Amino acid sequence: MNQPVLVSTALGLSTPDVKALIQGATIAAVAEIFLEAGREFALYFRNDFSPQLRSPSREEPTEVSETVKMAAIARCEGCQTITQRNFLPTLSRLTLWSLEDLEEILQDQGAIFLAHLRVYRLPEAIALPCALPTQDRLGIPIALPVPIAVTDSVPVLSDRTFAYRRSQLEQFLIPLHPELDALQGAIANLARSQPTAQNLDDDLQQFLGFGNPVPVISEDPDLTWIRTIATVAHSQDAEGFAKLVRQGLLKLGFSGPELLPESLIAEEEFDFYCETPYLMVGQCSAKNPKTAIADNPVQLLTRAGNHLGTERSERAIKWIVAAGDLTVDALKVAIENQMNVIHPETLQSLVHLQAKYKGSVDLLKLKQCLRQDPYGWADDKVNSYIDKVKESIELRSRIIKLVKRHLENARLELAGVEALHALYVSSHPHHFIPLKEMHEILIELSSPLTGYLGRIKGSEWQSDRFYYLRDLSP
Repeated sequence: MNQPVLVSTALGLSTPDVKALIQGATIAAVAEIFLEAGREFALYFRNDFSPQLRSPSREEPTEVSETVKMAAIARCEGCQTITQRNFLPTLSRLTLWSLEDLEEILQDQGAIFLAHLRVYRLPEAIALPCALPTQDRLGIPIALPVPIAVTDSVPVLSDRTFAYRRSQLEQFLIPLHPELDALQGAIANLARSQPTAQNLDDDLQQFLGFGNPVPVISEDPDLTWIRTIATVAHSQDAEGFAKLVRQGLLKLGFSGPELLPESLIAEEEFDFYCETPYLMVGQCSAKNPKTAIADNPVQLLTRAGNHLGTERSERAIKWIVAAGDLTVDALKVAIENQMNVIHPETLQSLVHLQAKYKGSVDLLKLKQCLRQDPYGWADDKVNSYIDKVKESIELRSRIIKLVKRHLENARLELAGVEALHALYVSSHPHHFIPLKEMHEILIELSSPLTGYLGRIKGSEWQSDRFYYLRDLSP
């Protein structure tokens, strides 16, 4: 509770129910009447509860008046009315109550009023003279003799954990990993005082799908040298330029010892070479932009044939990163032998994109780009690929903002796939996406490795629900 509140009513429950709520083992309480969302109560319980039963025993009512301790405050976030018996087995698995107890309550009352309580611990218990709830008064709000002013309280469960548990109850979702759910609930209390337990709790929450947002990562320090690629290329520093090109290729995800920035440039070898994720060879040319390049394509073709053999040479992706222009004859050789010649500025843009949005450059899709016409000068097609990646990032950024705005405007914690898709379509986007693709993007954005959205898994993909974690700046 962020604001001071004055609590004038109490909700009496059984001892196990109150203890479970305070410990975070449950968020649900069975009320005798429908409780409106937003109502706040002090929680207290009977001391004469029989420990052999999971729900209050049906004993004769006796009114006991004594000083009782209020150890927690609860706010009702919603109340389910359950009238169908077929929901009870699932409800029993999600709560503390046995199936027999739930069936008895449903038979006696005709409905089960399941209150979703957000519980807050008080700094210290507050003692008040109050009538302990008799059996026929359990689950019914009663007036306190003196209102309780609450100025400082601590939520038992985090926002994400509470939303996760509430979604399970609302949709009657059996946990996919009940043992891990139970373990996470037990560790959550320990995590308040033990940093190592907190780390395990964070990992379990991420695995179960309701963890806190992934920390925002600061700007990639590699951007410092990435921004110098084009400048060094035009400085006539051939060795320095070759080192930067190899660093850039490593940043893109290519690998191999020949790509190490400190590798020496040998006359009989390539300026860069790798076999993972596919065979690639290349040359660099850091020259004055006014000087035409005459021999790079011929050198690359000769060295590829000598070093790789005919079959592997034809299969290899061939790149030339050149600061200057090609002669007419050199351009002809590049085109005839399916070489891709790009300016340093294009390589810098590609590597910059990967550094700013890790994993955004798909090397297999880049290979498809480099394997298609036109050959020779290939800046346009590579820049076209870069633009497509940026459009994909902008689309995802727009979807994240849509989720955030929808939840804020509707005052909701979670949003369904169909509702989000309808909002997206109604916004008249430039790029239409079908419902299934929308879901796939939401799944991608809610991965623990990205952490832009959170996800509460439903029984099927259409019932998945999502919540906002952090922005993606395009």
